[in-house]
Amino acid sequence: MDLLPTVWFVLIAVLWTGYLFLEGFDLGVGMLMKLFARDETERRVLLNTIGPVWDGNEVWLLTAGGATFAAFPLWYASLFSALYVPLVIVLLGLIFRAVAFEYRGKVDDQRWRNRWDWAIAAGSFIAAFGVGAALALTTTGLPLDANGDRVGGPFAWFNGYAVLGGLAVVGFCLMHAAAFLALKTDGEVRRRTGALVVRFLPLGVLPLLAWVLAVQLRDGKPLTWLLVGVAALALVFAWVSGRRSREGFSFLGLGIFLISGAASIFGAVYPKVLPSTLNAQYNLTVQNASSSSYTLGLMSIVACIGVPLVLAYQAWTYWVFRKRISGAHIPAAHAVQPATGRQQG
Repeated sequence: MDLLPTVWFVLIAVLWTGYLFLEGFDLGVGMLMKLFARDETERRVLLNTIGPVWDGNEVWLLTAGGATFAAFPLWYASLFSALYVPLVIVLLGLIFRAVAFEYRGKVDDQRWRNRWDWAIAAGSFIAAFGVGAALALTTTGLPLDANGDRVGGPFAWFNGYAVLGGLAVVGFCLMHAAAFLALKTDGEVRRRTGALVVRFLPLGVLPLLAWVLAVQLRDGKPLTWLLVGVAALALVFAWVSGRRSREGFSFLGLGIFLISGAASIFGAVYPKVLPSTLNAQYNLTVQNASSSSYTLGLMSIVACIGVPLVLAYQAWTYWVFRKRISGAHIPAAHAVQPATGRQQG
């Protein structure tokens, strides 16, 4: 069996996990703009924690989709065509969210800002729920025929697993964001987000635990069950660290929980990349859905050069903007007055 398809399956799993880790907390911060922040100063504190990094985090989503398209074109074609409607909605949510980041501070008017705050919160929720639903269906299956085409109407994908996956990613994003804000802020926001982690962490990650267990009970292997155990221990570590106000360890524990849980899911479904719920013979696997060895080999060379550069750049970005932020760092809002008078020639 050719090793390169397996290597690229692992790399794509890493890309999706990296996206959930990095974009997860900034999607959660976006949702907390309306769920948590009490006033304009707190909302601006939240925005400033992710302002330098949110657009760079989205690169992981584009890279994961692009790598899937190049390495496993049949997987990409079946998944994206079957989920065309929800993925378009996710794209619109991301667009509204990005526009809102840029536009909310352009006018010094509370109603103007409030509308864009809702766009940030709604766009973040839609993106998190949609990505979670898509990943859950990738691991639990879609109604695909022998050609990899969806059987049924445009909403044939909608089932309990899609809802579970959506809630799993939304819940994790909220908890990951709270842990991130406790680590990245100071003052009242730090205190309240730290308390939020301690109070709601078990409830917030419950759908993700249910997703992990559902996949393990069907396709689990000894190694993936071991990873589930690591994820459980990491979750306990994150909660205990939160109780002790050790924000860095709490954030790290949640990261290990995500990595171990995602690895257990992808490891359990391997070698399938997209199961068919109609017939196991229609499953797409790392072998029958992959590109040629030449294509994968060329991609591997490019990845060996490009991935370290991207990782180094993002690490540098987080290091530069590593300081805590509080309300004391937020200047008063001001309106830009238009120029008056006639220009002199």
